[in-house]
Amino acid sequence: MSSSSSSSSSTKFTGPNLNVTLTCPDCKLFPPDLIERFSEGDIICGQCGLVLSDRIVDTRSEWRTFQNDDKNGDDPSRVGEASNSLYDTEDLTTMISYAANPGGSASGSKTNLSKIQLKSLVDKKNYALQTAYQRITELCNGYQLPKSVSDAAKHLYKAVREDRLLKGKSQDAIMASTILLGCRRAEVPRTLEEIRALTNVPTKQIAKITRLIKKIIHSHLNSDDAASAIVDETTNLTTHSAEDLIRRFCSHLGLDLTITNGSEYIARKCNELGILAGRSPTTIAATSIYLAAKVLGDTKLTQQQIRDKTGVSIGTIKNSYKILYEKARDLIDPSWEQHGKVKWDNIPKS
Repeated sequence: MSSSSSSSSSTKFTGPNLNVTLTCPDCKLFPPDLIERFSEGDIICGQCGLVLSDRIVDTRSEWRTFQNDDKNGDDPSRVGEASNSLYDTEDLTTMISYAANPGGSASGSKTNLSKIQLKSLVDKKNYALQTAYQRITELCNGYQLPKSVSDAAKHLYKAVREDRLLKGKSQDAIMASTILLGCRRAEVPRTLEEIRALTNVPTKQIAKITRLIKKIIHSHLNSDDAASAIVDETTNLTTHSAEDLIRRFCSHLGLDLTITNGSEYIARKCNELGILAGRSPTTIAATSIYLAAKVLGDTKLTQQQIRDKTGVSIGTIKNSYKILYEKARDLIDPSWEQHGKVKWDNIPKS
């Protein structure tokens, strides 16, 4: 039994060769002598030069090139860089190349001339923009903000940086304001206090520059200025509502989902009834969280803890809470009382 199986396994398969082989119809040489010419995209016969196939795609790895590569004189770059709307000038330039000597080393004079030209081609405006963009990227990455925020901030910075209203203003303040507006454009809720902690720029200065940038943006949108096309993408600069901030604040405070949903409900009712009208969204969010926590039975949460996480002063929380306390029965969901969730005895008056 074993001998028959071993003999069958050792027997080689015999049959027609089904492999498709490209051969020259004139030379009929087998195996064929084929040459792949990727520069033209053709496969030709090495004996007679007949083109056997065309439109061949080069599947080999692409050449790589590095700036100021002095080891050889080859320039494998196929095309220039893609255009970048964040910079003022075009990316197409004329470069002084240097050729390698027969020994393979580059000529010293040509190398120096090439380096000198590289330095002279650096545009001062683009260099300043690049420095500012790097700073904006560092700040956004430090606070784990998404790329959409940094991109919007960069477009805003480019559009307003040379406006006369911002002459002499701090660059850090301008960057902080563009990041704040970038957060609003990307619908990433961040407060003035959080941007202050990120950039070390006073909140009053950020608010002042932000108002100036909004004024500049509206003036651009009403003109035929070239920057209006960029600014048009960042017109959604409305302030975030209290509901946008509550979920993140509750997460920082370690509150459960019941209190989080309750806080959002109270903030929504405040907006519908016009309670705390004129107060900042951060103040409304902080006060709604405090009221929801007390109504739903959380006796451990203090105003000091809310102040530490939201940046709203204790005095502001107390004054706003007194207003909500008087309207508490109008702000809570009736189903909370039906299910016995409301603890009126635990609700402080201040």
